[in-house]
Amino acid sequence: MSIPKKFTIAALGCRTNQYEGQAFREQLQAMGCVEAKEGEKADICIVNTCTVTEGADSSSRAAIRQFVREHEGAQVLVTGCFAERDPSSVLQIPGVTHLVSNKEKETLLAALFPDQELPEFSICQFEAHTRAFVKVQDGCNSFCSYCIIPYVRGRSRSRGVQEIVREVEGLIQQGFQEVVLTGINIGDFDGADPRNPVRLAELVAAIDSIPGLQRLRISSIDPDEVDEPLIEAILLGRRTCPSLHLVLQSGSNVILKRMNRKYTRHVFLESVARLRDRSPFFSFTTDVIVGFPGETEEDHQETLHVLEQVRFAKVHVFPYSDRPGTRASKMPGKISQEILRRRKNEILQTAERSAFLLRSFLVGHRVEVLTEGREAGNRWIYGHTPHFLQVGIESLNLLENQIVTVECIANTPSHLVGRIV
Repeated sequence: MSIPKKFTIAALGCRTNQYEGQAFREQLQAMGCVEAKEGEKADICIVNTCTVTEGADSSSRAAIRQFVREHEGAQVLVTGCFAERDPSSVLQIPGVTHLVSNKEKETLLAALFPDQELPEFSICQFEAHTRAFVKVQDGCNSFCSYCIIPYVRGRSRSRGVQEIVREVEGLIQQGFQEVVLTGINIGDFDGADPRNPVRLAELVAAIDSIPGLQRLRISSIDPDEVDEPLIEAILLGRRTCPSLHLVLQSGSNVILKRMNRKYTRHVFLESVARLRDRSPFFSFTTDVIVGFPGETEEDHQETLHVLEQVRFAKVHVFPYSDRPGTRASKMPGKISQEILRRRKNEILQTAERSAFLLRSFLVGHRVEVLTEGREAGNRWIYGHTPHFLQVGIESLNLLENQIVTVECIANTPSHLVGRIV
C-alpha cells in the first residue's frame, strides 16, 4: 500500500485567494493526499500569491522561499497574481518546480497528476474558519489607475447561480453558520450568461432562501453598484446581514477621478443614506488608500470628513503603493513617506473614534453573536454581530461557531463586551 503524498498550501491576500486555497486543499484530499501537520515535510507545496501592493510581493516571495527551505525536494507550485505579474522573479527562486498562470489555476494539479481526472474546483468546507467565503466572480473590468489586478486576473467572469447555490447548501450541511459572497468585483456578477444576465440582487435572494442558512454577507462592493434591487434583497432578506463593505478609497472627488473610480463622494454618501434611511443601524466597513499621487492636505481632510460622517465599523487603510505598468505609477506628485505616515495615523485615529461611537449605541441592547475563536487559555471568546461589530464574551464553556444572544454591557477601544442572556 503506497504512502499518501502530503501537501501544504499558502494563500496570500484576498478572500478570493483564500477560497482558491481551500479548493486546492479539497482537490488534493479527494485524490488521496493528506495535509502535512506542522513540522512535517510536504511532498507538494502550493503558493497562491498576491501582488496588490509592494508588501504583498514581498510576502509572496517570502512564502515561496519558506516552503522551499522547509520542504526540501518537494514539488513547489506557484500561482496567483504576483506569479502572473512577475513570473521571471518567481522562476529565479531556486526550488520552484512549476509556475502556473491564473488562467490555468483551476487545473493546476494536472501538472502533477496528468493522467488523472481532477475533482471539481469547488469547496464543501473552509478550514480554520467559522465563516465560509464563496467565490462567485473573478476578474475586473474597471481598470482603476492604481490597480494591477485587471491585468493579472483578466476580465470579469461569473459562476452560475445553481453551481453557487449547491456549494452554499453543502457548506450549510457541514455546519457553517455564515457565508460570505466574494469575488474580485462582485458588482459585475452576471450569472455566467451575459446574454441573459442574473444580477447580484437575484443571487443574494436565491441564497438567502436556502433552508438552514443563518447569515449571509456580501463582501467588497463599489457604491455605484448598490442599486435598488440589491438594497431590497439585503433589507428584505431573511438572513442577509445589515452590513456592507462599501469601498471608499478617497473622500476627495479630485482623487477619485485620478483613481478612475466610477463614483463621486456624493454617490458614496447617497448609497449610505439610502440604506440607513430604511435601516438606521445599517453598518459599513471600507477601504481607504492614503497618499495617492497628487493628494493634497485638502483631499486628505475630505477623506477624514467622510469617515466622521459615516462612522464605519472598520476601516482598512492602505498606503499607496506603485504597481509597475499602471497609470498611477507614472503620475507626478508622489507623497513623501513622512507625510504618508502622518496621514495614515490620522485616518486610523479618526476611524477608531468613529467606530467607538458606532459601537456605543449598542450598549444596553441585546444582539446575536457568532462566536469565532479565543486565544489559547483565554477565558474570553470573540465573535461578530450581524452588523459586523466585534463582541467579547467571558465564558469558558462557549465553543466556536455558535450563535448566542448577549446583552452589550460595555464598550472598549476595540470591541463590545457582551453578557450571555
